[in-house]
Amino acid sequence: MPAIETTALTKRYGETVLAVDGLDLTVGEGEIFGFLGPNGAGKSTTINMLLDFVRPSSGTATVLGYDAQTETEAIRERIGVLPEGATLYERLTAREHVEWVAETKRADTDVDAVLERVGILEDADRPTGGFSKGMRQRLGLGMALVGEPELLILDEPSSGLDPTGIQDMRNLLRAEADSGTAVFFSSHILSEVEAVCDRVGIMNEGELVALDSIDGLRDEATGGATIELEFEAEPSVDLEMPALDAIDGVQQTTVEDGVVTAVCADPSVKIDVARALDQRTTVTDIHSTDTSLEELFNQYTGGTAHAGSRDSTGSTGESDTRKQEVTA
Repeated sequence: MPAIETTALTKRYGETVLAVDGLDLTVGEGEIFGFLGPNGAGKSTTINMLLDFVRPSSGTATVLGYDAQTETEAIRERIGVLPEGATLYERLTAREHVEWVAETKRADTDVDAVLERVGILEDADRPTGGFSKGMRQRLGLGMALVGEPELLILDEPSSGLDPTGIQDMRNLLRAEADSGTAVFFSSHILSEVEAVCDRVGIMNEGELVALDSIDGLRDEATGGATIELEFEAEPSVDLEMPALDAIDGVQQTTVEDGVVTAVCADPSVKIDVARALDQRTTVTDIHSTDTSLEELFNQYTGGTAHAGSRDSTGSTGESDTRKQEVTA
């Protein structure tokens, strides 16, 4: 049974704004799925339809096999949600927050175990008004874990975390997935998505424009790999650019300050470039990189990743979910 499944899911606002356009998406059990897109792409609108904060104009969505609009109570008892900028009650302690979520979900929860798992057990009895942003984020993640959810929906989960916190979060999400929990993970920190996600979906202007593993996206994208080769002496003029450009699969080459840079359609072509240059001059160093997730993102969306998120409704991507308390 898929953790999330949408069929032709569509959301219109009035006659002119099409926030989500016919989304077909399946997220499997135990999968960590990265959900990406630039401002106005439709990510938050999609999440809000899955959580029944927004009703679709047409199409269907199921969460853990339940209809997202008619069986919301069954869904919320089985999922954990971490919205961006989740609201906490400043006078309540971390322990009281977790107890409150457990009561809401009717879950038998070891509160200390949850707080220890997210690294704030020592602060369990402190009011959250004095918590740093990172501590608040850890508590929000702990609240999402209450009741051993079958699905986690996380919006910018590493926001406010230091490098240690990000690594802890990454390990926790992988452990959850290994136990069978699906993770639906929206983030603008592309390096974190690349490090932890099994597959990614990229939204642009309301449409799902790419869906695959990161390696799969690299195989399909242009500019699959880049190689930089440092050399001792300038190659002869008649052999430098034409010889490398003639190699099948080389898309672009430049020579500057003793470095040849070649962009290749396929990573295997980098070997041919290195051999061709080594026949003409002495290669002293090689730097090789595959297409980064940021480059893939830009290719599929025609732009660049931004720190914020704004859906086609004109509101920031966090606004719809921020208004909801973390009770799911």
